[in-house]
Amino acid sequence: MGRPDLLCDVYRRAPRLPWSRARSRRPSAHPGGTVSRRLDVQAEWHRVSPKYVLVVLVSSLVSGVVAGAIAAVIWLIMQVSWGWLLLVAVGIVTVVTLIVAPRRARSIGYALRDDDLLFRRGIMFQRFVAVPYGRMQLIDITRGPVGRALGLADLKFVTAAASTAVAIPGLPEADAGELRDRLVELAESRRAGL
Repeated sequence: MGRPDLLCDVYRRAPRLPWSRARSRRPSAHPGGTVSRRLDVQAEWHRVSPKYVLVVLVSSLVSGVVAGAIAAVIWLIMQVSWGWLLLVAVGIVTVVTLIVAPRRARSIGYALRDDDLLFRRGIMFQRFVAVPYGRMQLIDITRGPVGRALGLADLKFVTAAASTAVAIPGLPEADAGELRDRLVELAESRRAGL
């Protein structure tokens, strides 16, 4: 058998291919010596309303109750033997979702930059979307029943790319109207400059 320390040394000295760097599990070091795995974008971030946490909690709870009712029907009325496992799984998923929901709602933010609107969301899997002002075709305000009761609205953007579906949820209604008007103005000025 070969020496394990020699094999490790050979592996460390082997040249890396360009695509192998992207798969590296080592975090990149900042100039100050600190290590970070977070993507930091320098911008003035605006957060959604704290009331939006209640909207997310109610939505998660309603989904859990409906899924639990379906699982209960499968177990009790249809008398499927594994139905109780489905009910337990739905209960666990609902509890975990209710625990994570406030943090998930607080992770949503947006920033207005010079040429685009930057949107972020997510805890474990962060998503950053930049929507150029000149590409915005439609800016829509929607209100759900719980959000309407709390005075909140969602701002939805439609662009030329169908996969861009960006929505900023949980904005106060007045802020959503002002932001829509400002974004329409910026979009028209950018398209006129093309």
